[in-house]
Amino acid sequence: MAGGDGKTSNDTKPQAAQQAQFQFAQKPEEKPGWEGFKQFLWNSETSEFLGRTGCSWLKIGVFYIIYYALLTGFFMAMLVVFYQTLDDEVPKWTNVDGIIGDNPGVGFRPRPPEEYIDSTLINFRHGTSVGNFDGWVKDLDNFLENYHKTSDKSADIVDCDFDRPPGEGQICQVKSKELMQGNCTKENKYGFKDGTPCVLLKLNRIYGWLPKPFKNSSDMPANVPSSLVKYVKEIETSGSSVEKAKLGHVIWFSCEGENPADIENMGKITYYPYPGVADYYFPYKNQRGYLSPAVFVNFENPKKGVLISIECKAWAKNIKHSSMDRMGSVHFEIMID
Repeated sequence: MAGGDGKTSNDTKPQAAQQAQFQFAQKPEEKPGWEGFKQFLWNSETSEFLGRTGCSWLKIGVFYIIYYALLTGFFMAMLVVFYQTLDDEVPKWTNVDGIIGDNPGVGFRPRPPEEYIDSTLINFRHGTSVGNFDGWVKDLDNFLENYHKTSDKSADIVDCDFDRPPGEGQICQVKSKELMQGNCTKENKYGFKDGTPCVLLKLNRIYGWLPKPFKNSSDMPANVPSSLVKYVKEIETSGSSVEKAKLGHVIWFSCEGENPADIENMGKITYYPYPGVADYYFPYKNQRGYLSPAVFVNFENPKKGVLISIECKAWAKNIKHSSMDRMGSVHFEIMID
């Protein structure tokens, strides 16, 4: 039946079908505020939780489980391959090829407390009644604890001398009685009690490094302190056979004030057991029970109440020095109240 506008009821059916066909392209109704948030959490009309149906959550969950499992497996496989290139005992890169290089630095003890990690000042008040040197003594005690112990039975540690170097796989025992003598003993508080402190020097460990000692005083460069050259010359001319055996087999140490005033204020110093360490303690190869050879420097009469800047150096043919980078040397200050 025709209407007043000339359209029949049959004309409306194609229009309704067409609207139903393209209904998916219509923007869904958005609810504002709290109602919209509740619909996002759970849409009862579409059975969606947080915008996804249960089937969709299952698919994406399985995908990420497989993805991260494969990623974890790949990472673990690469880590295993990487560790196959490393050794628990031997560094992969050593000496010139390593980060540390082949030029050892010099370390000293006691060190300032951890809160002053950048400081190199040894500052204390001496005397039995008003002294505050316990922290410095304790730091030395802690460092030297292993030097007092009986040798590790599981390590091949032998008593060495210049005519008795260690054999294959052996390491030399540090003779603690020779190192700790005079004022530089635990009983004497390493001289701190009397204002005559002892500072321990040692070479920093470099795996596989072998020193090349000077053969005699003539072999030493011109910048070696005159006091050390004089000491070596005395061994050459009037030393015993035991002392002469040191020549060509010792890494020498020297300590000097950095400025003329420091040289004067530093006063006399004594080295225990002597100003150097024997070459038979090297090379260091991460041996069980290995202890670094060391030297005690005893400042016998330093001036009180002034800051004394001191530089100590190690001397060998293959030890270079740089005050800027502290290569082959160490700097510290002493101030005694």
